[in-house]
Amino acid sequence: MMKQIWILVGLLLMPLTTQAKELTQYTAIRVQKAHKLAQDEQVKQAIDVLAGLELSKGYDKAYVARMLGVFYWQDGKTDTAIKQLTYAVDSNLLVDEQAWITKRMLADLLLNDQQFENALPHYYQLVKTAPEKEKKDTLWMRIAQAEYQIENWSKVLVAIGNRDKFNSKAELSPLSLKLGAQLQLKQWKQSIPTLESLIELQPEKDNWWRQLVGIQLRLERNRDALNTLALADLQGVELKNLDRRLLAQLYAKRGIPERAAEEISKLDDANSDVQLLAEQATYWQLAKEWDNAIEVWTLASKKDNQYHWNVAQLLVQQGYYDRALVVLDKVKDKNKQADVALAKVRSWYKLKNLDNALAQAKRANNIEPSSEAKGWIKYLTQLRTVSDNGNV
Repeated sequence: MMKQIWILVGLLLMPLTTQAKELTQYTAIRVQKAHKLAQDEQVKQAIDVLAGLELSKGYDKAYVARMLGVFYWQDGKTDTAIKQLTYAVDSNLLVDEQAWITKRMLADLLLNDQQFENALPHYYQLVKTAPEKEKKDTLWMRIAQAEYQIENWSKVLVAIGNRDKFNSKAELSPLSLKLGAQLQLKQWKQSIPTLESLIELQPEKDNWWRQLVGIQLRLERNRDALNTLALADLQGVELKNLDRRLLAQLYAKRGIPERAAEEISKLDDANSDVQLLAEQATYWQLAKEWDNAIEVWTLASKKDNQYHWNVAQLLVQQGYYDRALVVLDKVKDKNKQADVALAKVRSWYKLKNLDNALAQAKRANNIEPSSEAKGWIKYLTQLRTVSDNGNV
């Protein structure tokens, strides 16, 4: 913005145009003097030459006001510069080739001074009367910026649309304004291609990826959200813990629990947080990766005794009966003692220790009578009888 204003200043301080000949001789002499002082970087002196003039002709007043506006801005007095340029523009007496530039400078100063509502009428008029050589895409961008600041979201999108007619190149500033307006208007579907364009421009910026995933989830496009987050990870975008937790959940919903477990294992506290260990172990179990599940459940059980039961169940299931019996002795939950006894029944039975198996079956039935316990008692009693008879 500041660079653009300096360009305008340069144009307005070019040697006096033929229209300046309409100035009275009195004014023309002083304008020439002020112009020379400004060229010699004596801006304050140039102001002094023009500020005290008593002028009667309207055109002289407008012309001098324009020059004073430029000089005051160069001197750091923005408010006074705006006042002088406003007078010059509102007079409608400046009809030379620099009249449009004067209005443009006024609009830019107002925008730069955050006087957005005052700047907008000028910009809308400027874009209608812009010379062929002027870049209308830049003017529409100024309009979009001003409308954005006063939260006219629909007008922001109109302005960006007009900007794109003159410059279709994907650029950060217009895309950012467009996205902001779309999100404010809850135009979720329309915001997706905008975010995709932003990601193409700045693939390293995690915020664009994160916003795209959030919108895809809002639209219940879980598969798209998974693909987006996985692609971000693949391209080296630094994912935060919350991102990886979400990625794990999306993999699990998609029916890929092993990938979910892998994502949980990458979290900062994956090996120390018992909840993360339990979550990771659950995913390994869902993936039927039994040894991985046993390993992680074991880690979890060292931090919380309640998970001994999870370890024991898998050890029995996978036929690690000796190890299972050791872990089953560590399960202290009173509500699980009947189940613990039944698990021991199976383990002792598989280890061909019928006496211990029968003892645990009777213990299970005493704690909580069940058809399973009774079935084991009957079966094991018969087996032992057969075994005893065979040994007679």
